Amino acid sequence: MANSPSGDSMLDRLVRILDAFDAQNPTLTVNALSRRADVPRATTYRLLENLVSHGLLARDNDGQVRLGLRLWELANRSASTLGLRQAALPFMEDINQLVGQNTQLAVLHEDDVLVIERLSRPGSVVNQANVAGRMPVHLTSMGMALLAYSPASVLQGYLERHGDAMLARHPKLRHELAEIRRIGYATFDGFIDPESTGAAAPILDARGHALAVLAVVVPRGSDLLPAAVMALQTAVRGIARALGPVNGS
Repeated sequence: MANSPSGDSMLDRLVRILDAFDAQNPTLTVNALSRRADVPRATTYRLLENLVSHGLLARDNDGQVRLGLRLWELANRSASTLGLRQAALPFMEDINQLVGQNTQLAVLHEDDVLVIERLSRPGSVVNQANVAGRMPVHLTSMGMALLAYSPASVLQGYLERHGDAMLARHPKLRHELAEIRRIGYATFDGFIDPESTGAAAPILDARGHALAVLAVVVPRGSDLLPAAVMALQTAVRGIARALGPVNGS
């Protein structure tokens, strides 16, 4: 129910406040939070007190505000991501040790690549992915692998909403997606960081649709890439088996 002059509900405003934080803005002043959430400052102060009292937001000593640990606790109870992470982590650890580079697990969520787990090692190549961070589909091997193995309706819907950006980067999109499906993985050089290459393989359900994607980021031109791709393809099959009955939904 709307209960403000703007017509938005209390829940709308609470969600916008929580959504105002991102990787570039992990902490905010109350004024900045009010502005980014498009919520009046007096209302922001009032809602902030409730959110802090429930642990959903936290105040630093300097008065800045950040997301609270209660959110992390609640998010980690999510049955879908919890089971996926538990199944994937042993394989991710093996790949991380083998390749010695960033290894990450992601899903397609609200037209973005949402990273749900990442393992790094000292000396790894630069990598923009962060746990709970979002990345653009058309600029990542993860996104392209997810899209290649999505149902036709998901692909069509995505292109209706983001076709211009996608086709500007991938003018031969249908051919690229078909090639990803043929070889079973996606790999692209320097889309986000010029010195890195991303490789990603999908974790498939019983219908052959992507549940998630497992990826590595290696230095561009690295001779690690063939071994990394082989390890990814072996791992995603193992993760799909480990998911068991959940994978058949």
